[in-house]
Amino acid sequence: MTANPVSAGSPLRDRVARSLDERREPGVAELCDALERLLDGATASDDAIAVDRLQKGVYRLRVGGACGRTLVIKRHTPAMAHTDRLVAERWLPALGLGDGYPQLLTAAAQHEGRWVWHVYEDLRSEALAARWEHPRVEAAIDLIARLHTRLRDGIAVLEALATVRTPVTFAVARCRLLERLYWLLDAAPGQVRLMDEAGVPETLLHGDLGRKNIFVASDGDRPCARLIDWDHVGVGPASYDVSTLLYQSPLDDRPWMLCRYREALERAGHRLPGDRELNALFHAAETARGVSSIIWPAMALLNDGAEWGRSGLVDIDDWFENLRPPLSDPVGSAA
Repeated sequence: MTANPVSAGSPLRDRVARSLDERREPGVAELCDALERLLDGATASDDAIAVDRLQKGVYRLRVGGACGRTLVIKRHTPAMAHTDRLVAERWLPALGLGDGYPQLLTAAAQHEGRWVWHVYEDLRSEALAARWEHPRVEAAIDLIARLHTRLRDGIAVLEALATVRTPVTFAVARCRLLERLYWLLDAAPGQVRLMDEAGVPETLLHGDLGRKNIFVASDGDRPCARLIDWDHVGVGPASYDVSTLLYQSPLDDRPWMLCRYREALERAGHRLPGDRELNALFHAAETARGVSSIIWPAMALLNDGAEWGRSGLVDIDDWFENLRPPLSDPVGSAA
């Protein structure tokens, strides 16, 4: 990965270019152009502009000092940038969840097309990983429940449209969409079909629903949750997302969190199986995540003789030895 030289210009351009060039980030000139357009040529002294690295390929830009504006900039591959844009601009808004994602403000592609920068609003709030409090966790669970009740709603709406007179082109598109949704349900392996029979909804998944990807801010007297990093978005059983959050939460908090999630789904007209059944499904989902992590160290060890592959497989084996269902004392089946 090579950095692109950026000509001197505004304090904003100079500071962003200097910070990202130090880390040999690509597409800096294109990103600076997009930022200057977004900020409408805003000028500020160099000491009132800061770029802080949050993680690999992700930065917070501060313009105007402590009381100024902050943005989050993130580097994607083109494919992931496309998916992320669809999540932000089409999928979540279409499901009535446009408020559950940070606003995508602008984007800039590297001139070679290998990388794309996205610029988001800064949520100005803390992730659950940083501050674990019941009202904030409740807000997060309520948002997750909203997310998980939407796919079947989409199927129901498409089926209902069959009775409405529409142009032929729309009718064909509706049928194709229904076929795709039902194919997702029917093509799932036996484990997922068992989940469906147990009442676990098949839905849009975040895919990486750990505490670090859930931000909660105060909206008046009520906490307001948002989800970031939709890099693994997909369709599947809701238990996949819920299990991730439960396994990353304190053991004593898991029962009431699941109770909150159950109540939120029931208010939306969905029922879940009992905690014992769910506990088994959550354990299966976590097991599946563990199985999927085996391939990379195994291939590295087999093809390249990479020593990290050996130690990686040992670590995974230890992880499986210690893996247990997330609820230590689940109650019986739901009525």
